[in-house]
Amino acid sequence: MMDSFTFPGLTTRVVFGSGTMARAQEEVRRLGHDRVLVLSTPHQRADAEALAASLGDLSAGVFAGAVMHTPIDVTQTAVDAFRASGAGCVVSLGGGSTTGLGKAIAVRTGADQVVIPTTYAGSEMTDILGETAEGEKTTRRSPDIRPETVIYDVDLTLSLPVGLTVTSAMNAIAHAMEALYAPDRNPVIVLMCKDALASFRDGLPRLIRDPHDRAARAAALYAAWCCSTALGYVQMALHHKLAHVFGGSFNTPHAETHAILLPYTTAFNEAAVADLLAPIADTFGGGSAGGGLWDFAQSVGSPLSLGAVGIEEADLDRAAAIAVKNSYANPRPIDPGSIRELLQAAWEGRRPEA
Repeated sequence: MMDSFTFPGLTTRVVFGSGTMARAQEEVRRLGHDRVLVLSTPHQRADAEALAASLGDLSAGVFAGAVMHTPIDVTQTAVDAFRASGAGCVVSLGGGSTTGLGKAIAVRTGADQVVIPTTYAGSEMTDILGETAEGEKTTRRSPDIRPETVIYDVDLTLSLPVGLTVTSAMNAIAHAMEALYAPDRNPVIVLMCKDALASFRDGLPRLIRDPHDRAARAAALYAAWCCSTALGYVQMALHHKLAHVFGGSFNTPHAETHAILLPYTTAFNEAAVADLLAPIADTFGGGSAGGGLWDFAQSVGSPLSLGAVGIEEADLDRAAAIAVKNSYANPRPIDPGSIRELLQAAWEGRRPEA
């Protein structure tokens, strides 16, 4: 018999294809707004300014101050700029940093959001906001956080550097991994996760050989949408908790941290729910889900050790203590000792054993 489940339905409007960024003005007007503030990181300012220009009289300017892990002091500056602009909507162009800033503005002001992702990391379909204050990253969920519209434009990913392509894809795979054992999983989300795993497995090696392979880029962006949807509609557990620990308390780069932790967090929970993680082992081989992901990560050149993002072995005790400070749902019980062992393996970069 199939387990009982609840499927809440998907509420975010998705526009997917090539050249779809040109529909941003249409989507803003569809939401009923006549003034919009464009958000980006400093690195993507020129792209944000070009987008703002294309919006014509809808544009209320650009705020190009988004940074990793959404620190609340940056958010306050952005909220002030949003209110001063007279806008009722934000258009977030970029990766997770910009998407996070748009969410932080929305939950404080009621602004609508149009998100245009340029990586595969995948927070755009979620009702989750992670914010950093006083050296720790905390996460909350609310319907007010979920963007109204997401525009996926394959063309924007054609110039994504190979390294970021790999790490943001591994970040996305982490969402699918945790969704497979989430207590509130459902058949729709599980099917999306399985489809995404195969698309990344087949697409990433092609993108490494030819970063401008448009069909492979479309497959990867589709997989990213599937994984982002999974992240946004079921509970996340140990993997995401650990990623937030390192991002919020050690300021490690977001996508790389997820990519490094993925094989080890998978192997940790595989000991308890190997049946639920079997789709990963089936997709990537290697004799186990954790081992298969480690093999795949190595084959595509993804970082495998926490040392690669500046973590010292002496940091691991503090990280483990933070990780177990608050309780959260996870399929395998956690304690300081077991988490410390997981982190040691991730710091050394050794392949998880089945």
